[in-house]
Amino acid sequence: MSTDAAPAAAVDLERPPSSAPAARRPVPEPARTPPAAPATPAPAMAAGGREHWVVPLAVLIVGMFMSVLDTSIVNVAISAIQTDFGGSTADVAWISTAYSLVLGVVVPASAWLGDRIGLGRVYMWSLVAFSAGSALCGLAWNLDSLIAFRVVQAIPGGLLPAVCLTMVYRLVPPAKIGAAMGMYGLGIIVAPAIGPALGGYLVEYVNWRLVFYINVPVGILGLIAAVIWLPKFAQAPTRRFDVAGFLTIATGLVSLLLAFSEGPSWGWTGYRVLGLIALSVLSLAAFVVIELEVEHPLLNLRVFTNRLYTTSLLAMSVMMTGLFATLFYIPLFLQEGLGYPALRAGFLLLPQALVMAVLMPVAGRLYDTIGPRYLAFGGLLIAATGTFLLTGINPDMTRGELVFWLCVRAAGTGLAMMPIMTGGLSALPGDLTTSGSAINTVAQRVSAALGLAGLTAVVTNQQGGLMAARAALVPAGRMPPGEVLAVYQRTQLDVLAASYSNVFLLTGVLTLVAAALSLMLRTGSNPHAGGPGAAMME
Repeated sequence: MSTDAAPAAAVDLERPPSSAPAARRPVPEPARTPPAAPATPAPAMAAGGREHWVVPLAVLIVGMFMSVLDTSIVNVAISAIQTDFGGSTADVAWISTAYSLVLGVVVPASAWLGDRIGLGRVYMWSLVAFSAGSALCGLAWNLDSLIAFRVVQAIPGGLLPAVCLTMVYRLVPPAKIGAAMGMYGLGIIVAPAIGPALGGYLVEYVNWRLVFYINVPVGILGLIAAVIWLPKFAQAPTRRFDVAGFLTIATGLVSLLLAFSEGPSWGWTGYRVLGLIALSVLSLAAFVVIELEVEHPLLNLRVFTNRLYTTSLLAMSVMMTGLFATLFYIPLFLQEGLGYPALRAGFLLLPQALVMAVLMPVAGRLYDTIGPRYLAFGGLLIAATGTFLLTGINPDMTRGELVFWLCVRAAGTGLAMMPIMTGGLSALPGDLTTSGSAINTVAQRVSAALGLAGLTAVVTNQQGGLMAARAALVPAGRMPPGEVLAVYQRTQLDVLAASYSNVFLLTGVLTLVAAALSLMLRTGSNPHAGGPGAAMME
């Protein structure tokens, strides 16, 4: 690789020598040259930083880790916040719901912002804004102010993952992308897994406000590191912001997320939920029509014509649903069912985080040699096995059994997640990398939220039916009050475990479907020609 490649690409982006005269001709040649063709397919770095990508990648991992950690660490503090501020459970739930809704709005705009003002600037400003929003959340004086500050925090929190993912493909040579994504993936998977333990410790021994304050010093250090070590990225030519596309996809995603978030409390057949789902379908359909017609789409939907990318997106969505289902239902059963404190429940999730932390870099290095197919297929089979083991959840299980089941599932996730994501994004040409990264981030967040909401609806329906069936088995006749209470509590616990067992059974079946899909991914070493960033290598 020549170190002169990156500067040349940056100059071409700012002043293409061959296209400028052609632009002044009375009759352009649209059939031969699409509007975006004069520019390099994807903006390169302004200086040759591709040979030294390890330290810049570590800088990006800091920002990514911080933004993803916030999605799980805050959930542990919800009960403590409710104790301080009051409010109903539905009101307090908006601390998480508002954050998720705003993510659906800002992530699609990340592609345009990255091209318009530069990926590096978006990353650094997002770090500053995320730290400031976190500080405001820690200073909140009532529930309404906390929800408002969570909205402020979610704007940069949504930009960081999409921008970071695009920057990884600008920084890393194609031959090393597997190893790099193995390291980068630690922020995507490990951060949510350690969030309950860290959040439980802060809530139990310090104060819930530290859950937000902890982001401030991390953000400051990450900003300093970005200024020192992050290379500069060239900006793409200015293009008009797709307002119609932005409004339609924002409306569609917000409506969909709100319907699935409030479905259990509003009623799935209620007019509000059905109306939101209808609005979402119409808005997303309008978004597709608009994006296929406008000259400069907000997100280039041509990514879905790539079979490898679409397959990886489907498989990854299933994996994210299973990951967040495990991170949600296991702590919930331990705390509400078995009475574990938040810290103790969080510590039981730590071993699986360590397993993923060890295996993800290994999977990344293997990806560069053998490709994604066999890693994804084998990893998904192991993850499905671990998920089926979790169907044995019951009040009498030992902690050792639970940790083993979680570690088996984590081993499969650690092997499969990054090969699936990297295999899809690496199949895209350079001009689609930014849109592919943004859609990838949207798919992760939406699949986790919608999957969890759908599984929760299954749990609710299961509990009603199982409770009625178990109650019919209780022997008739008079029983001492204490014994009646004990039987009722045990029945409730058994029903809770049975409903979660059925959810894990469903998730395991979906994981097997994802394993079958993964057989469509490519095999063999990562090609040097083509794929994201190939244009910058020329």
